[in-house]
Amino acid sequence: MEHSVAPAITEAEEIKLWRRIDLRLMPMISLMYLFSFMDRGVSCSNAKLDGLTTQLNLAGDKYNIALVMSFLFSLFYVSHGRVPSSLAIQVIRPSRWLPGITVLWGIVMTLMGFVKTYPQLVGVRVCLGVAEAGFLPGVAYYLTMWYPKYMYQYRLALFLGATSLAGAFSGLLAYAIDYMDGDGGLEGWSWIFILEGVVTILLGFIAAFVMVDYPSTAKFLTAEERSFVIEKRRRDAAQDEEYPMSQQVWAAFTDWQVWRIPFQPSSTSKVAPRVPHCSLLTSRSFGYSTSLSQLLTVPPYALATVTILVFAHFADKNKLRSPFVFAAQLIALFGYIINISDAPSGVKYFGTYLCVIGSYSSSPGSISWLANNLQGKYKRAVGIALQISAANLGGAAACNIFRSQDAPRYLLGHGLEIMFISIGLIAIPIIVLTYRRMNDQLDREELLEKQQGQDIESKEEGWASSTSSRAPGFRYTI
Repeated sequence: MEHSVAPAITEAEEIKLWRRIDLRLMPMISLMYLFSFMDRGVSCSNAKLDGLTTQLNLAGDKYNIALVMSFLFSLFYVSHGRVPSSLAIQVIRPSRWLPGITVLWGIVMTLMGFVKTYPQLVGVRVCLGVAEAGFLPGVAYYLTMWYPKYMYQYRLALFLGATSLAGAFSGLLAYAIDYMDGDGGLEGWSWIFILEGVVTILLGFIAAFVMVDYPSTAKFLTAEERSFVIEKRRRDAAQDEEYPMSQQVWAAFTDWQVWRIPFQPSSTSKVAPRVPHCSLLTSRSFGYSTSLSQLLTVPPYALATVTILVFAHFADKNKLRSPFVFAAQLIALFGYIINISDAPSGVKYFGTYLCVIGSYSSSPGSISWLANNLQGKYKRAVGIALQISAANLGGAAACNIFRSQDAPRYLLGHGLEIMFISIGLIAIPIIVLTYRRMNDQLDREELLEKQQGQDIESKEEGWASSTSSRAPGFRYTI
């Protein structure tokens, strides 16, 4: 820490400062995640439309099994990769750790274009899941070290917005690559994987030279600006007291906020981004050609990108999370209800818009809601990793609940999505009431201690489990 008190700067100077930080941080990590999301799931959907299942003879559930392997091994990786990687970023510079992960999964993605058999496809998908598992939790933690509590969700939305752009961009790219079918003795689906993998590798090497680490070492900021950013985040965010790492890691594993995942929208926010693209595949069953089906994937994702940013802007402005997560899930629910019905194909295509918009818009809110309410940098890093890893169960389920034999209505997939989202909608008010009660308790304890003239500190005992151990002024975000 360079200064204990942040230097005073004007409001206009502060706006320019954050804009400069945004321009330095967000474009590169967003591009990296765009290709991560494309490589992990979206491209497989486009490749399926372009002949992957035919050439590799992926009859029955073989395609779904190949998809689910990357998610299951990514989930298994929580004990061998995601949590350790979230701690590794504390030691290894982010400008080396995150680009390194990117180059690794780019290599695996390129190799996927040369698979010739179903076992080879499954093996490469397993490697892809392991390679990319640490990236999202690493970036989610990395952003908490730069931005204050109520500037975080918008930046997270800029980053996660790359997932919706991935759907649009991949559709356009697949449409163009379709014309390379037969070049070099490879079908169009192979070129989708190869070209995206090569671009991912190049992007990783570029990121290693472009990325910056933490505010305290950012050379593009002056000493005064570094001090201001550090102190601003320290005052406005959950305090990162230097408790032992082992204590914070254990606290993350035992905190109810982390394990509320199956009962609140963060679970469906990880299921749903994979499911809408499965639904978009049904556009082919509407009677459209493969090329037109690829193009039909573009508009919903483009609109979802705008919606993510709008939701995040007002969530940060109003210092709230739950109302916007609730609204996003409600939009998705309407979309799935439309798609499970006997409505005409045009109406179902509109329902797909709602599925994509609602699903993607809930993700930044769910992750930032947890990040805002976890105190301690190691606890927050591990908590975010656990949240994302456990939510990958949804990603694994999403690959198998939209079965080809259920076309065109996909009653099983849409029905389960409606159930999961409904559970989340019921859980949100319960979680909000719990946080309100905990904040009321903190208010009473702080008032009592002030009346007694006591210093509000609790470093000595109960930090991991008691609300009274929270830093002075800390309140849970609702």
